[in-house]
Amino acid sequence: MTSALLPRTTVEWPVRGRFDLRQSIRFGFGGRNPAAGDTMRLAFVLDGYAAHAGVAVTQPTPDVVRFEVVGDVDPELAAGQAARMLSLDEDATAYDRMVDADPLLRAAYAGRPGLRPPLFASAYEALAWALLSARRPAAQMSELRERLSCAHGVVLEVAGVAVAALPTPTQLLAVEAFAGLPDLKLRRLHGIAAAALAGDLDTETLRIGDVDEVSLALRRLEGVGPFYAELVTVRALGHTDVLPTREPGVVAATARRLGVDDLRLADFLEVAEAWRPWRTWASVALRAADAHLAPGG
Repeated sequence: MTSALLPRTTVEWPVRGRFDLRQSIRFGFGGRNPAAGDTMRLAFVLDGYAAHAGVAVTQPTPDVVRFEVVGDVDPELAAGQAARMLSLDEDATAYDRMVDADPLLRAAYAGRPGLRPPLFASAYEALAWALLSARRPAAQMSELRERLSCAHGVVLEVAGVAVAALPTPTQLLAVEAFAGLPDLKLRRLHGIAAAALAGDLDTETLRIGDVDEVSLALRRLEGVGPFYAELVTVRALGHTDVLPTREPGVVAATARRLGVDDLRLADFLEVAEAWRPWRTWASVALRAADAHLAPGG
């Protein structure tokens, strides 16, 4: 069956708190370049890691987001995963109140009003990107991921545009060699694929686990150090209150907002205490606003 003939189902999702889809579309991370327009096009490995889904995301009104799910999959499951990717599974009204009451956050948030932390589709996809991009230019590795996805994953038509999704773990394990992908990286990718098939990378299970224990477990995977373990816990699991201390850009952005040349980690931790239980979201708001103000940001 071609992707044009796959089932398409619309699911509407209520928005609790402020959200502007256009800000998420224009926010690039994890090898995804910023885009324009009012439709976000996603293609990803569905939770459970056995199937793919495409989702076209639109926001017809401030309090409703619409998901058009593409694929022979449970549309509610795919829509729920897309909602998690956009942090729409959280009620943000308390976060909005905190932002409004905090001058530092209020100024940063004004640069990207309505932005919530965009997340990787899953722990599996976050680790795949981490291992692909390690010590290599992000643009080059993004192109490699696209080629790998087209060749061994699936390409879905999402809102009239072809979008490639990463191979499932089973598909990835079947890849014996790929142009531009060093043997070491492929072996490490096979390691995370095997872990995913063993049930060790279930995103929702990791999400409810102790953050430090999850981080230690992830670091047992070949090629995954503290920085990439934090990438998963902060940018894939959807926590609201995990402070990204290994992301220097967050500390630097906070320092600039405070008008200081340098900010010690201890001082950053003290400043961030006021952001509980939304330290993750606050950090993303600061970093995103800082990138927005930078040349080319």
